[in-house]
Amino acid sequence: MRAWRLLIVAELTSVARDTAGLMIPIALPMLILVGNALHVPADALARYVLPIVFATVIGTVGIVNMPSFLAVYRTTGVLRRLAVTPVHPSAVLGAQLAAGALQVLAGVLLAALVAVAGFGAAAPAAPLLTVAVLLLVTAAMFATGLVVAAVAPSANSAVAIGLALFFGIGTVGGMFGPVTRLPEPVARAGEALPFGAAVRVLGDAWAGAGPHPAGLLSLAVCTVVCGLLAVRLFRWS
Repeated sequence: MRAWRLLIVAELTSVARDTAGLMIPIALPMLILVGNALHVPADALARYVLPIVFATVIGTVGIVNMPSFLAVYRTTGVLRRLAVTPVHPSAVLGAQLAAGALQVLAGVLLAALVAVAGFGAAAPAAPLLTVAVLLLVTAAMFATGLVVAAVAPSANSAVAIGLALFFGIGTVGGMFGPVTRLPEPVARAGEALPFGAAVRVLGDAWAGAGPHPAGLLSLAVCTVVCGLLAVRLFRWS
């Protein structure tokens, strides 16, 4: 447990030193939140904008930031060297997931506080349901990011692949406007991908409605399939 705690502290220190990686998961979602809060009513802010902000926080951490750190550890031989110590390389993976989860927690809490206290958005009608859905979204986004980490040969390629994937699923999932503006097949595909599914179920949960089963199923399938792919494809050296 002591080694586990030290690894988490080391990961958080590395994150804190990466200024761009630390700011983007906070700055980009806050820009989306404030930019929309100035033009939409408070009820729409809570129902439609906050889910996009939450999905952006989770996606940037899980799909962009985390894979880049893991790719650096692999290409610099950190994981290979750990393999000959009592600390298995998988412990670094677990510590990176824990550090990412703490970043997500900070970003989500900050966005919710700004929306509710600063712009009059309604608090979640079903807090426990909202937390449960946030955990599922985080699992799906992180599993997707692990696949990126598994196939990216370098840190730069991990960032490039992660950004392309994140903005790709975000574009068809409602990040830049309602999916109703997209062609019907593209909109349906976007709602089935992690970002679109996250926006849909988070909006339902925040409003106290039962999340759409198709969205929950999409996120669960993504978590399982991407998790299995990551395990199969991931290289420690």
